[in-house]
Amino acid sequence: MSTGFPWLTVLIVWPLVAAAATALTGAGRGRPAGGPVTGRGRFGAGAARTVALVGALVEVALLVGAFAAFDTGAAGEHQLTETHAWIPALGASYAVGVDGVGLLLVALSVALVPLVILAAWREQGGDHAKLRRYLATVLVLEAFMVAVFAARDVFLFYVLFEAMLIPAYFLIGGFGQGAQRRYAAVKFLLFSLAGGLVMLVGVVALYLQVPVDAATGLRPADAFLTSNLTGLALDPTAEKLMFAAFFLAFAIKAPMFPVHTWLPDVAGNATPGTSTLLICVLDKVGTFGMLTLCLPLFPGASRWAAPFVVVLAVVSILYGAILAIGQKDLLRLVGYTSVSHFGFIILGIFTFTSLGTAGSGLMMLNHGISTGALFLIAGFAIARHPRRSQEIADFGGLRAVAPVLGGTFLVAGLSAAALPGLATFVSEVMVFLGSFARWPVAVLVAVPAVVLAAVYVLLTYQRMFTGPVAGELAGARDLDGREKTVAGVLVAALVVLGVAPGPVLDYVRAPGEVAVELVDETDPPPVIDTLGEPAAATTEGSAL
Repeated sequence: MSTGFPWLTVLIVWPLVAAAATALTGAGRGRPAGGPVTGRGRFGAGAARTVALVGALVEVALLVGAFAAFDTGAAGEHQLTETHAWIPALGASYAVGVDGVGLLLVALSVALVPLVILAAWREQGGDHAKLRRYLATVLVLEAFMVAVFAARDVFLFYVLFEAMLIPAYFLIGGFGQGAQRRYAAVKFLLFSLAGGLVMLVGVVALYLQVPVDAATGLRPADAFLTSNLTGLALDPTAEKLMFAAFFLAFAIKAPMFPVHTWLPDVAGNATPGTSTLLICVLDKVGTFGMLTLCLPLFPGASRWAAPFVVVLAVVSILYGAILAIGQKDLLRLVGYTSVSHFGFIILGIFTFTSLGTAGSGLMMLNHGISTGALFLIAGFAIARHPRRSQEIADFGGLRAVAPVLGGTFLVAGLSAAALPGLATFVSEVMVFLGSFARWPVAVLVAVPAVVLAAVYVLLTYQRMFTGPVAGELAGARDLDGREKTVAGVLVAALVVLGVAPGPVLDYVRAPGEVAVELVDETDPPPVIDTLGEPAAATTEGSAL
């Protein structure tokens, strides 16, 4: 469904324009190596920060227009679509469009960027030229994130999947704050490239399955469109191999046990803003790909692999939560919580129920907000330590001198622990209920992770914010106006999505039902009706 105005293309192109403007603003006015910060450098940094922030806010305004043009009554269909020939000889097209889940992930990408820019206002050690480059790279990454969630051509998706690595690599290795940032950047790149190369084999193999036109002897010029690749008659063995190629790439990106090991290193060495974009947004490409490519393109192989995937998802849920409890580094702790939460998302996708799949779509959004809040607020706490320590043991009693910081950290943490009334609770319950209908044992094994989440959140809060004030933090200040804006927007979103999730559910309900239909499954009937008698089988989707 096209609206005439190219909303998605504009949303992709505008951040690139803003990135160029940011990079050129105040160029040559940064602090010389080892030299003092000059007045001209201060002006240049202030102008570049303003240009970046204004550019990000204009993108938010464009997003509002895209939402206005989107029909929530048809959220299961791709809308705001555009299709243009790109490389006809390869069957590749510039094809973009979003369903409800895709639009929410585009919104997550767009909404977090201005908050990351505000949070990074005084980062990069006062090196204004470096800060300017950092902000420009963030905006470039935003363009790629919007594009990959909107891509409806498998070849275009793959190109964007790989191209995102370039700005992500520089954000970690060039602008990170940890001693091992270059090691973390290279590890991230190697893991991602390995998955991408395996995926490329699957992309080529899938293209070869497209029937050749008898008259011309060629495949269609739009052969890579996902709509054209869905429903192909595939050999069962070939389908399983192609599914494995796509799934491995997405499992690395997600990240999922046991191919998750790059994530804690990135979380511990990147800036909090970079971790927010990479883990809270970019990693959703993995789960989004499972939902929008693995299931519809390889339905038989998806059903075949489901038991194995569900087991790995449950292992990820428990493994991530247990390791989070034992972490000494605050940012690595938040990273491991994401391993656990991504396990929930994958569990919901591969249970093939409309409720569980819709819950996974909603949890992609909720996880991005709650974990983004944890990363950014944790960054504010680290910035108040004289040595910028990330060690939890170096903090203590911070609530007494910075009560707003402590309160917002606690709310973000409790949302990650799925406290009722906060965003993650709704989506986690949907995943549990949808999954229990088909995999009750898996749900029963995974449920203890809820308690483990409360343990790692409350223990961290107790160690950092309660008790006597650590000597180095006696003069710490509370959040200033800029930081309160960042934390306040995120906390408000967590409360609104927890108390009134109805409007957002309208965007994930239909895509969940469509995903179940495409994989040739139906919602399992209830085992027992209200009178205790076996219920009659039904093929109707469960109501949300």
